[in-house]
Amino acid sequence: YSRGAGIGPATAFLYSGPAINVLAITLTAKILGWQLGLARAVGAVVFAVITGLLMAMIFRKDDAAQTKGQIYLPDEEGKGRTLLQDTLYIITMVLILIFAAFARPAEGSTGLWPAIFAAKWYITVALLIAVVWMLKAWFTRDERKSWVESTWGFMKQIFPLLAGGVLVAGFMLGRPGHSALIPEHYIQMLLGGNSIWANLFASVAGALMYFATLTEVPILQGLLGAGMGKGPALALLLAGPALSLPNMLVIGSVMGVKKTAVFCSIIIILSTIAGMLFGVIAGR
Repeated sequence: YSRGAGIGPATAFLYSGPAINVLAITLTAKILGWQLGLARAVGAVVFAVITGLLMAMIFRKDDAAQTKGQIYLPDEEGKGRTLLQDTLYIITMVLILIFAAFARPAEGSTGLWPAIFAAKWYITVALLIAVVWMLKAWFTRDERKSWVESTWGFMKQIFPLLAGGVLVAGFMLGRPGHSALIPEHYIQMLLGGNSIWANLFASVAGALMYFATLTEVPILQGLLGAGMGKGPALALLLAGPALSLPNMLVIGSVMGVKKTAVFCSIIIILSTIAGMLFGVIAGR
């Protein structure tokens, strides 16, 4: 943004970065159901586009008056891979996540999904072999070493938070049919059903809370088991990962209070609307 990017593309990227997380979306579909996973994926992409367009329209005068800076472009020399090779590598990695977490179809179902589930580990192993070949053929030794170190670093960073999120969610919210510290009737009163207030409360709560990567999934699993509606669940999923109170303060220091307030308001309103629509489609 400070280098001259428009407010629209900047805010679209700002939302899509944490919201369109392939691993989080896959985990959502695996644990909370494919409907929520699909709605989260589609909603995140659509929200990024709508948010960017609205911000560009509202602050078009500010964009026109913005001082443009010089952008730094890295030297392309020495890169031995083509764009097609990078694309194939990324797609293969994404497919590994999808097939490894492919959920068991409902009992009695026939057709493509049961066949994919029966062969999911064969497909996953084949994709892993393909990735190993790509790493050996297309990447340098230093790149492979950096890849392994980064993967291990992310695992050490994320896994303790994810385990902690599961522990806290179970301790505070229990599981379906088993109450915990927070009584179920409180959850049902605030987040049950599909009213505009339940969806708005979920959106605002998600916008203010800080979720470490992937921890929103076990927390939502506990909330759904305690009586949270599916609409408010989607509203929280769409507002939560992209916004938090610390996040708002940092954005405000870069874009200003007015733009930050409008950006957060757009996310909350869109999340509320999406939650209500999903609640109607999902049945509650």
